[in-house]
Amino acid sequence: MNIAPGFNNALSDFDQLILKQGSELSKRLQKHRLDSFPPNAQKTLRPFQLAEVASYLGISSGHLKNLSLEGKGPQPAVTPTGRRSYTAEQMQEMRHWLDKNGRSEVKNYVPHRRGEEHLQIVAVVNFKGGSGKTTTTAHLCQHLALTGHRVLAIDLDPQASLSALHGFRPEIDQDESLYEALRYDDGRKPLSALIKPTNFPGLDIVPAALDLQEFEYDTPLVLAEKGTRDIGRVFFTRLDTALSEVQDRYDVIVLDCPPQLGYLTLTALSSATAVLITVHPQMLDVMSMCQFLLMLGEILNPIKRGGGNMNLDWFRYLVTRFEPGDGPQAQMVHFMRALFGDYVLKNEMVKSTAISDAGITKQTLYEVERNQLTRSTYDRAMEALHSVNGEVTDLIHQAWGRV
Repeated sequence: MNIAPGFNNALSDFDQLILKQGSELSKRLQKHRLDSFPPNAQKTLRPFQLAEVASYLGISSGHLKNLSLEGKGPQPAVTPTGRRSYTAEQMQEMRHWLDKNGRSEVKNYVPHRRGEEHLQIVAVVNFKGGSGKTTTTAHLCQHLALTGHRVLAIDLDPQASLSALHGFRPEIDQDESLYEALRYDDGRKPLSALIKPTNFPGLDIVPAALDLQEFEYDTPLVLAEKGTRDIGRVFFTRLDTALSEVQDRYDVIVLDCPPQLGYLTLTALSSATAVLITVHPQMLDVMSMCQFLLMLGEILNPIKRGGGNMNLDWFRYLVTRFEPGDGPQAQMVHFMRALFGDYVLKNEMVKSTAISDAGITKQTLYEVERNQLTRSTYDRAMEALHSVNGEVTDLIHQAWGRV
């Protein structure tokens, strides 16, 4: 058998070998990132065409165009051919202008929570990687921000894919993760010190880092030391305490959980007011989800007894990476709908090369202009995104008691 350079038959120094290869890979990745994205660069956001802006604002394109012609609200950039576009910041400004000067008093142009409406904390989970969990989280957060909500995304996955999509590079930036607000020693920091703005106005993020894994190691040791009587105060309410400092700043907090049922996922579930389970409609993925549900069900009672919240406003399954022309997938979706009924979102997120192509450049579909991709593919994926995210937004508003 041929042995690759640097390996030996016994692999007796496997730990050193892994560290060496990880270090070398890290250096190469860092060089690649520095070449393509200099340290002083910041991720920007494209302008949005008039029709897009009107859709996010909930008004007609004709009404928005008339407002610009009358000089009302922020003024868009206009090309020589008359095409109008707004920045995301101008979109926010127009939303507030409409809220004060709009034609309809009933229309809720600024959908911030008010009065007794409680913070929505949405945990996006799956036991198995590859279900589109992080892609779902990123697009949901951005959609909520574009439609006027104040959103905080928290990346709980040490692999930091959600952070990377928003321009953060853990190996270079050395950002601190949520672990700093959850840790058990005197070094704990307030959550507000860990929050970073993104390129989407209205969307902040707590990036991930490898030190999140420390929480998985620390928690069982602390619980063993403290005993089960203190499990609620020590563990299950820990994230609640961290979030309480910033809860008045946001309408929705979205937690991107790691693809495992560890302590990070459990602390997310113990604080969540809603759970979104992503599932790829193939037999192996559904079997994996079955194991996840059985394990989760056995754990939820101790969480509740230990002081965890677990008072959910809603939970749903979201079918992801769906190929409508695939017979077995269509059958699996039908099976899930027959079994779980309304607990499955009415809309599926289709598998799309548009989203994959955008991801190659660490962008979401909301960041890519339509003319950069095959338009029919882009339109199909965007339609699915709007349908899925709109359905989730409706669930959030229903939890607030809005029609």
